[in-house]
Amino acid sequence: MEPVAQPFASNRRTRSAPSLLVWGRDLVVSLVISAFIIVFLYQPVKVEGTSMLPGLDDQERIFINKFVYNFEPIERGDVVVFRYPRDPSKSYIKRVIAVPGDRVRIDEGAVSVNGHRLLEPYVPADFADDRSVDETIVPRGAYFLLGDHRSSSSDSRDFGPVSRRYIYGKAVFGYWPVDRMGTVK
Repeated sequence: MEPVAQPFASNRRTRSAPSLLVWGRDLVVSLVISAFIIVFLYQPVKVEGTSMLPGLDDQERIFINKFVYNFEPIERGDVVVFRYPRDPSKSYIKRVIAVPGDRVRIDEGAVSVNGHRLLEPYVPADFADDRSVDETIVPRGAYFLLGDHRSSSSDSRDFGPVSRRYIYGKAVFGYWPVDRMGTVK
């Protein structure tokens, strides 16, 4: 009588090759799907700087939705990522304060859009500043963007309204550090 282990061992060898192929196929499919999501839908980015405190910390990791503005308009209050108009190799993250056609005025730090003062709960008193900007009409195809940490932000007060072609994503979800995980507001 032959040992039972022999046939079982040979079966095991024939099964491992197909299971490695299945595992490899699943890995490749997962990588392709992940690459598609990152390239076309969601992109992980790292916040660099303090201009969006307290909502977004320096070095915080977030996902931006690169596809959303193909289906819906950019709105006041959205936190967007865009190429810096003076050096498109750099990216900035700011909040949309005004959309095309809006009249923006900043009087000693108080922001008014279309004659109405904005209530900005995302700008703590410690982060406000007293800069003033004469009334600006946001041109067609452009947006007026400000950082939430007004006293340390380079934004539309410095470089003017930002063309739509430079805006490439909406900040949607923070994922690192874990204690900051959640939607971006």
